[in-house]
Order: sequence, then structure tokens, then C-alpha cells
Amino acid sequence: MLLVTGPVTRNMELALRKTYDAMPAPRLVVAVGACGCSGGIFGRNYATVGGVDAVLPVNVYIPGCPPNPHALLHGILLAMGRVSPLPLSA
Repeated sequence: MLLVTGPVTRNMELALRKTYDAMPAPRLVVAVGACGCSGGIFGRNYATVGGVDAVLPVNVYIPGCPPNPHALLHGILLAMGRVSPLPLSA
């Protein structure tokens, strides 16, 4: 499992791809926090490509800035298929 907790900078994009390619199957990618999910306050600019989904396929998004420990644990268990998704409130 690859946990990405920050925005993907253009300098780290290749390293992130190489790390993902070096992972054994099954590969799981979890975007953690606002920065990992969407780039956060950095967004997409000359130095960043945004969230990790701009570079790799993401299995689970854990929102928050920062996400609370319960959300982090639930997201990891969700990626592993150990729990079911939380129901959306009406």
C-alpha cells in the first residue's frame, strides 16, 4: 500500500511512478488529506501536478486537513477490503 500524504511536486512525479512500478501486486494507492486528494492549498501550478490521482490510479481517498485517526484507519481498512464503505447521510 502506498499512502500519499501531500501534493505531488513535479520533481517527485518520476520517483512516485518508479515507486508504484516497483510495488508487488496487488497495488493499493491511498490519497491522504486534502493535499494528497486534490493538491490542497497548493492545487495545480508550476511546481505541482496536484493530487496523486494526476499521476497514479487511486483506490481510496481519505479527506481532511488533516484527517482524523478514525478516518485514516477506516480508509486503510477500506482499501484492504476489510470494511464496507460508510453510508452517505441523507
